[in-house]
Amino acid sequence: MKDTGTSDAALVELCRRGNTRAFDELVGKYQKTLFNVALRMTADYDASEEVTQQAFVRAYERIASFDPRFKFFSWMYRILVNTALDHLEERKRHDRLDDEVPSDEPDPSDLGEREDSEAMLQAGLMDLTAEQRAVIVLRHFEDLTYEEIGAVLDIPEKTVKSRLFSARMQLRAVLVKRGYRFHG
Repeated sequence: MKDTGTSDAALVELCRRGNTRAFDELVGKYQKTLFNVALRMTADYDASEEVTQQAFVRAYERIASFDPRFKFFSWMYRILVNTALDHLEERKRHDRLDDEVPSDEPDPSDLGEREDSEAMLQAGLMDLTAEQRAVIVLRHFEDLTYEEIGAVLDIPEKTVKSRLFSARMQLRAVLVKRGYRFHG
């Protein structure tokens, strides 16, 4: 959808008055960015589309509760991240059931070929907890500040820094275990 240049606050106010086109404009403005966050968190294209759509539905249903003192973008990010975390938790419960069924898929360690750096990074991200993955994605792939990440995840800035440090160390350990060699 074409961006009319209307501010997010004005679009939210129009949404509250029942203007669905204003919400369509917000979707058009943020859909790609939010989809990319969801993709980094789930590593699944179809799941990312579903998570992004669910996040927008939740936002639309809760638009009346939006506090205009805050940025719509941060509020929407928080909804997206929470929706992705819910999806990952549900998938984890489902995967536990599937663990009892043997797989015919080859063991990745038996494939013999190294994954390229991007694929290895994505696989490494998936080895982190959902909370660790969220701070890494929001900081390093979406370039949010510590303050913005805190607003999205509803945690203090100090907690963001602590989680990010731990997540980086864990990701490094995972990547080293997978055979990635750091330079420098």
